[in-house]
Amino acid sequence: MRLELKIFLRSILRREPRTQPGALAQDSAPRAGRRGSTALANQRGVALLVVLWIFIFLFVVAFDFSAAVRDEASAAHRYGDETQGYYLALAGFERALFDFLQQAPSGRGQQSQAPADLFAGTWTDGPAGSGYRFRLIDEGGKININRIDENRLRSIFTNLGIEEPRRTILVDSIMDWRDPDDLHRINGAESDYYQSLPVPYSAKNGPFDTVEDLLWVRGVTTALFYGVSEDATAPEQGAIVGLKQLFTVDSPNDRVNLRTASAEVIHALTGIDMKKCQQFVEERKKLSDKSLPDLLALLGGGTGDPRLQNFVFTNPSVVSVEAEGQPAESHVRRRVRGVVRAAGGQARFEIVRWIDRDNQASGN
Repeated sequence: MRLELKIFLRSILRREPRTQPGALAQDSAPRAGRRGSTALANQRGVALLVVLWIFIFLFVVAFDFSAAVRDEASAAHRYGDETQGYYLALAGFERALFDFLQQAPSGRGQQSQAPADLFAGTWTDGPAGSGYRFRLIDEGGKININRIDENRLRSIFTNLGIEEPRRTILVDSIMDWRDPDDLHRINGAESDYYQSLPVPYSAKNGPFDTVEDLLWVRGVTTALFYGVSEDATAPEQGAIVGLKQLFTVDSPNDRVNLRTASAEVIHALTGIDMKKCQQFVEERKKLSDKSLPDLLALLGGGTGDPRLQNFVFTNPSVVSVEAEGQPAESHVRRRVRGVVRAAGGQARFEIVRWIDRDNQASGN
């Protein structure tokens, strides 16, 4: 009996109350409120997304603007460094020019005591904190490509180790480029050859304007001109002396100034072993009072040695001046270069050629 009573009571307690008709109206108001609050929450979520997108857009615009400002500031700073470097280079050029004029021959043909080291082509730093350095190269210490004759030119290429038939092609093509006619040498090249190239041009039929004009001549490759290896598998074996190191168009002499000639030039003209030529250049620096017999003796020859007939002893009169300026705490360097000829009278010098070089992060 107790068990049945418990079961009955449990059934009553679990039974859900019946919903009265009036109760439906009472429940609809809370449900409508819940739907309204859900719609409001959805609207708030959309608004939040819109605000977030606006913030992202503003961030991108601000980032682009700051990057543009940073780039403009960097460009302005670099321009300032370039300008300062350029005028420092000009200061170095003026200093080098002063040193050159101190050593140049006077208008009366007298020569001063000039150290050959000044024209060795090595960089000389200006005073501490000056921000520039300079170097001078005696153009008379190189071979004038417009003055050299065919036999000496052939001898130079022989001493450089250039074999036939390339040697003859080079000699004949250079002579054809210089001469005033369109007549071919046996292995040379005139305008008809150059006009047949993929990018046609004509032979100069006149003197070389710059030593770089050699690059237009048949047989002269960039490797031969700049002296880099033409053998990619063994660069140390294929390397040769570059024609740019040997030749010039600005030398005032048919012969080369032994006082300032480089080891490469001496080797090319004489065929003397390169190591011996390099030793000569080092010993030449040690001579306080230099004369032609002294220098010839260092080379192991005398005035009667036919190999040494290509040299002369004189003070430099035409030099290449190169100067480099670099502001403090900057990686920007500016270079200027000019070819200067000493002149008599009040002018004292004239600039034969002026070159403004590109900006450089480093220099050699």
